[in-house]
Amino acid sequence: MNTSNPALQLMLQKSMQAFTNCKPDLAESILKGALQDDINSADIIFELGIAYANSGKFIEALTILDSLQIYKNADARIPYNLGLIYSLRGNHILAIEAYESALKIQPDFVEALINKGSTYIDIKKFSLAIEVLEKAIQIRADIPEAWCNLGIALNHLNFQQESLGAYHDAIKLNPNYHEAWSNMSVPLNKLKRFLEASQACDHALSLKLDYAEAWSNKGNALSELRRYDEAIAHFEKALSLKPDYAEAWSNKGNALSELRRYNEAIAHFEKALSLRPDIDWLPGFLIHTKMKICSWSDLAESLNNISTRVMASEKVANPFLLLALNDDTLMHKRSSEIYIQSTHPLNPVLGPIIKHPKNHKIKLGYFSADFHNHATGHLMAELFELHDKNQFELTAFSFGPLTSDEMRQRLRNSFDQFIEVGDKTDIEIAKLSRDLNIDIAIDLKGFTEDSRAGIFSYRAAPIQANYLGYPGTMGAEYIDYIIGDQTVIPPELQNSYTEKVVYLPGSYQVNDRKRVISNHKFTKHELGLPEQGFVFCCFNNNYKILPDTFASWMRILHSVEGSILWLFQDNPWAVKNLKREALNYGISANRLVFGKEMPLAEHLARHHQADLFLDTWPYNAHTTASDALWTGLPVLSLIGDSFASRVAASLLNAIGLAELITYSENEYEALAIELAMNPKKLTAIKSKLVNNRQTTPLFNTPCFTKNLEAAFIKMHGGYLAGFQPDHIS
Repeated sequence: MNTSNPALQLMLQKSMQAFTNCKPDLAESILKGALQDDINSADIIFELGIAYANSGKFIEALTILDSLQIYKNADARIPYNLGLIYSLRGNHILAIEAYESALKIQPDFVEALINKGSTYIDIKKFSLAIEVLEKAIQIRADIPEAWCNLGIALNHLNFQQESLGAYHDAIKLNPNYHEAWSNMSVPLNKLKRFLEASQACDHALSLKLDYAEAWSNKGNALSELRRYDEAIAHFEKALSLKPDYAEAWSNKGNALSELRRYNEAIAHFEKALSLRPDIDWLPGFLIHTKMKICSWSDLAESLNNISTRVMASEKVANPFLLLALNDDTLMHKRSSEIYIQSTHPLNPVLGPIIKHPKNHKIKLGYFSADFHNHATGHLMAELFELHDKNQFELTAFSFGPLTSDEMRQRLRNSFDQFIEVGDKTDIEIAKLSRDLNIDIAIDLKGFTEDSRAGIFSYRAAPIQANYLGYPGTMGAEYIDYIIGDQTVIPPELQNSYTEKVVYLPGSYQVNDRKRVISNHKFTKHELGLPEQGFVFCCFNNNYKILPDTFASWMRILHSVEGSILWLFQDNPWAVKNLKREALNYGISANRLVFGKEMPLAEHLARHHQADLFLDTWPYNAHTTASDALWTGLPVLSLIGDSFASRVAASLLNAIGLAELITYSENEYEALAIELAMNPKKLTAIKSKLVNNRQTTPLFNTPCFTKNLEAAFIKMHGGYLAGFQPDHIS
């Protein structure tokens, strides 16, 4: 450090030597001595601090700047630069305190405001960031970084249009601002403007080809366009430029998962979390992906970690994923509340719905991505056909894939209006629903794949209900009702749901009596089954199989000599892992047989070669249970507390087979063994099932339709009378 003062030069050299010898306290003492001798040396010492900061020697820089504060307490540059260093070191709270100290000295210090706003973004306090950044812009509106940071904060709070406006203002000020071009793609993706998002990233890359964030953001846009292989190539380019880019590891993992390359996805999720443990929702995706391949190493520890973090209100797991992991209804509720508040909080931008005169018919809006060859379509098709069109007008809001399969055509013919809204934003769909005067909006997705809960955050209709697709509470103040029954939501568990419960008689689950069972008579040889031996089966998704469930199955196989377990084959890793687990229990791997996916009619027909369906817990068989019962195959279930763990029991009650509901693992195993060893008892149950199929409520779709319509009439009548939503029986 050049100085004409020899004494000061010597002191600075001594302080620098103290830093070199890792003695910051001595260095600070020397610097304070210099300042006491000559306060005019402060500027030179400040320059030394900045030089250290610029060379990445933050401990030295912090020591120097901190020592200056006492002697230069009216110089806003000192706490401001302390704030910058704290931010670079990840000490965000200290950074904010330092910026606030600078702003007390100089309230119009725009750079301090901008960096304070940026730090609030780092700690995810987006509302505070917006407040600070808007103040900076009021003082000086010509700094593009302020507008860009404002765009980031607005996007995180789901103000996508406002976020785009902020990025446009940043780009007006600096057309070559590559960060703003790249960041713009994020709200564009949320607005379903995927091609524009991709083009914004292309523009960013034309300005800075080695900008890793733009490569990753373009990968996200390509993923939304379902161009997963191209997306992966872009994520790989981002990682070649920035190997420690946690979000790119996570994003590539998501694309790999969509391609069902689960083992690679898991490795990428683990790498992302090793670099940044606080990526929103990723721990849940990691454990769910492991469950898909039945990889149970460290499962108990991972689940305990997720449970603790959910109860601490952290954004750790999508609520849907928790349903298969535990049976804690209050935790499920908390998880839903965290997720909905973070992703789709109530948004009053469209204003309250003005109560319009009573329509000639009650207008029902069904919202789903599954109006095609999908489990939801298979269950609901006949309901839509049987709805009383003299009392109800039906509109489908379809935001799923554009298909032309047979089920899609059948569903199209069932509605008064079938509207494709997949290319519309949530707010556009909500506004369309309002314009059509929809009275009751029924969300058939909840938090399942391709869900659009954001539609309902804008109030698509005066009455909004959660039905069928998601077996749990949405945790949203704007969802008024959940449609259930006395089994899936016992009155004593109502406090685990934010919605009011609509109790249907029988089971809440609708069924289609027109589900065709193929006439093809499968042989055991065709299906890979042994010619002899009792056939237990479970066609549930592999992720529903927990270690405790599998342990029960192995004990059952051990007790029933020659029996086999017939499972659904989703992926080769699950097959390998489950066969290995069987061997660990002393069960030959060839006693596990895996059936691949096949068309529904054939899938139903193959049930005839099974003897007993063994259910999973805590996430029961849902559509798979009604499929089995429809074909005449008994389902043995273990009931729990959560909605997802009580669905099979609901179906069994509705078909008059409550004797197949068990209440403990021991009872479940004992009954499975008894039914396998006592052919007479099992035959009696199968006969009862065949008889009850035509006479009990489960498959009485006309009766179910009338009950559901009665519930809709009660909901609507209460609204017209000015009553708040309440439980309905």
